[in-house]
Amino acid sequence: MVKSVISDLGKVIINFDNHIFFKKIANYCPFTEHDIAELVFENFELIHYFDTGKISPEEFYKEVICRLKAEIDNLNFYAIYNDVFSLNPPVLDVLKRVRSRSRLILLSNTDVMRFGFVKKKFPEILIFDEYVLSYEVGFMKPHPQIFKEALRKAEAEAEECVFIDDIEGNIEAALSLGINTILFGPKTDLEAELQKKGLIL
Repeated sequence: MVKSVISDLGKVIINFDNHIFFKKIANYCPFTEHDIAELVFENFELIHYFDTGKISPEEFYKEVICRLKAEIDNLNFYAIYNDVFSLNPPVLDVLKRVRSRSRLILLSNTDVMRFGFVKKKFPEILIFDEYVLSYEVGFMKPHPQIFKEALRKAEAEAEECVFIDDIEGNIEAALSLGINTILFGPKTDLEAELQKKGLIL
């Protein structure tokens, strides 16, 4: 019996496109959108530090504008850094229907600024019983520790949980711990997948 659904946030409940940020920040620095995308890939450790709460928003801002040689103040930087999301209403509707039959846990790799933005812009997503956020836990998926924290908050054994995520590496990490999984993509019928688990009648 499934007692808990553990869901990813980005590209499941809400969509995001970081190229929106790359295009906007290009107006404040000497690099093109393509250059910025490559720099982000090369400097992923900075995002990892921010997403695991090891650096503050002010430190992240200063590091990014330094590496991009950008001229933009903190307020405007975060205004464009955060605003890359759009809601996926069908998925949210399905998860709302699951609430009466299982405990809901949100498990997300995110930072304090973007999650704060998402909560304000999309308050309708705040339907979860518990939240496991990388910047609070200090670990990012696919690290096993963040999954163990999700299981603790789910108040259920691994085999009693279903984990939904769009990244295969995260799915594999969950499976290695004995958690049931659903690999989510644009063509995934989430309602049908959860019906198979007995969560939607």
